[in-house]
Amino acid sequence: MSDPEIGTAIETCGYLTNVHDQGEGKPVVLLHGSGAGVSAWANWRNLIPKLSDRYRVLAPDLAGFGYTEIPASFEYRFMETWIEQLEALLDALGVASAHWVGNSFGGALALWMAALRPDLCDRLVLMGPGGWPTKVNENLEALWSYKPSVENMKGLMDIMAFDRTLVTDELAELRYRATVRPGAQERFEQIFPPPHQRWLDAQALSIEMLQSISNDVLIIHGRDDRVVDPQSSWHLHQHLARSQLHYIGQCGHWTQIEHPTRFQTLVQHFLDEAG
Repeated sequence: MSDPEIGTAIETCGYLTNVHDQGEGKPVVLLHGSGAGVSAWANWRNLIPKLSDRYRVLAPDLAGFGYTEIPASFEYRFMETWIEQLEALLDALGVASAHWVGNSFGGALALWMAALRPDLCDRLVLMGPGGWPTKVNENLEALWSYKPSVENMKGLMDIMAFDRTLVTDELAELRYRATVRPGAQERFEQIFPPPHQRWLDAQALSIEMLQSISNDVLIIHGRDDRVVDPQSSWHLHQHLARSQLHYIGQCGHWTQIEHPTRFQTLVQHFLDEAG
């Protein structure tokens, strides 16, 4: 049986990017977060079929994650590595511009794309996003310090979710197995070697950059997020001229999983406004 996490391999920047390409219409790019074992499919598997009814959905595995293949000697340059990857991906797929939906680290990346390549960006949706200067807390520290075991993975998922009943042994086992694929943990540790504060700093945009972004922006954040401080989204909202902010109570860092119907409705209505 084929692995649903594997999409199409596209040549980008000298390596192959794994991307899910579904639906027709205005392109929407989905950017996943930075957790251990994450992939585009794991992050967006519930949203892809909903959006692909009316949009062309592109969900890539960013360099260092999922099934995107990179050389063993690959060197990361925050945030240039992923900006260049996305530029090359859109060029290879013949996409002139797109809406962008970014989760956590992916939200920060969407903001960087809008600031540096506004020609490629239409509307932005940011979910529990990075991008605002803040200190690494103990929960993010745990996320980026992960060592593979089912117990450690379940501990991370407990941090992510407000409702702990979502953290089943089956789900923890599934995510754990993703972290022990050949080379997966080595790539993950190569992206975020300690000290971790420098990688959080590298995601932050200056106020001038934020104020230069003229896109319509929807920010969605779990009020009870223990990984990314919900106040970060409030600060982003103050400097993004055309933004709206939605907080969801009894919700942690997994908005799209903890409140899937509400999340999908907010995203679809916001994108549909663009016509």
